[in-house]
Amino acid sequence: MSSTSGIAILGAGIFAKEAHIPALAALGAGAPLLKAVYSRSEKSAKDTASTAVSTLGLSDSPAIYHDGGNQENSLDALLARSDISAVIVILPILTQPDIILKALAAGKHVLSEKPIAPDVDAGVQLIKQYEDAFKPKGLIWRVAENFELENGFVTAAKLVKEGKIGDVISFRATVVNHIQVDNKYYNTPWRTVPQYQGGFLLDGGVHFAAALRTVLGKPIETISSFAALNREILPPHDTIHAIAAAGRTHGNITITFASPTKSKADTDDYVFIGTKGWIGIRIVPDKKLYRVTTKWKASGDKEEYKEDEDVAEVPQGKGVQHELGAFFDAVAGKPDALKVGEPLDALRDVAFIQAALNSDGKPVDLLKLVEGSDNARSPLVAQ
Repeated sequence: MSSTSGIAILGAGIFAKEAHIPALAALGAGAPLLKAVYSRSEKSAKDTASTAVSTLGLSDSPAIYHDGGNQENSLDALLARSDISAVIVILPILTQPDIILKALAAGKHVLSEKPIAPDVDAGVQLIKQYEDAFKPKGLIWRVAENFELENGFVTAAKLVKEGKIGDVISFRATVVNHIQVDNKYYNTPWRTVPQYQGGFLLDGGVHFAAALRTVLGKPIETISSFAALNREILPPHDTIHAIAAAGRTHGNITITFASPTKSKADTDDYVFIGTKGWIGIRIVPDKKLYRVTTKWKASGDKEEYKEDEDVAEVPQGKGVQHELGAFFDAVAGKPDALKVGEPLDALRDVAFIQAALNSDGKPVDLLKLVEGSDNARSPLVAQ
């Protein structure tokens, strides 16, 4: 297929209602018509369809599909519709791989939420089956990693690529999050008692791995890390402290969901130091923006040392809109479609978190982890 006639959303949780549907609204005529919503429960599917009607200004409600009802209301029935050429999969981590394959087997293009899979082996299997069976048919599969297209990281990546700070020699990423039991994401059952590695560290941590590879322009190759559980409500781990290398570029990474307070220390969230200067990326949540500060040495004269500075403030929270637009452009076969959401990149993000959880201080080669996966699990099979 070379174009998107209509789309469906598979999954009716918080992120579908609060991120994907508003992003479709922001795209306006650039988004295909939302024709169907699927969820495991009829109620949640109806709730999300209702949100879509009001947010998108639809004259007719998207059709409702769910488990446990008649065959005509099932996921199989949705995937059999010829007027739906692409689906957006926003389901729990353990559920997604089978649904991705089911949708591809039905001839649909797929945009699936991150992470690509619960672990590296499952991700390798998924990519192999896509490349062997579905990519040759012209089907597009992308992984929705919105941090690849968040304005703060895209702005910094452009500066790095242009050589504004010279060659990047080191970096620091400090991500501090405060999670309480009344948090809306914590109260989704599959997150409260996670049956996958890392808990919030996998679910949210892949974002930060993606941010680093986006700005650096290359993946992390080696990592040495310690993982810990500091709050019992966030099993199995809630904190990672790591040293990482991407070629000759080295850095320190701290990711925690165990902060005791909503406030955090006044420090840059991400810093990239080069041979000529540095870039700092600061998230300013109350203004919903990224502040990207760049400083570089302007004079080599010891007596008249001078630094130049540039500060850019760019909107936060546009990544989902941009990734949807890129996916629709790719499905439509547009030659200028952004090459983002590549499954292999998403797999590298999972490998980053998996290695950080299991390193226990020992260096882990992420390239070998991804390329040398033994695929110990039984192969996923499209139903």
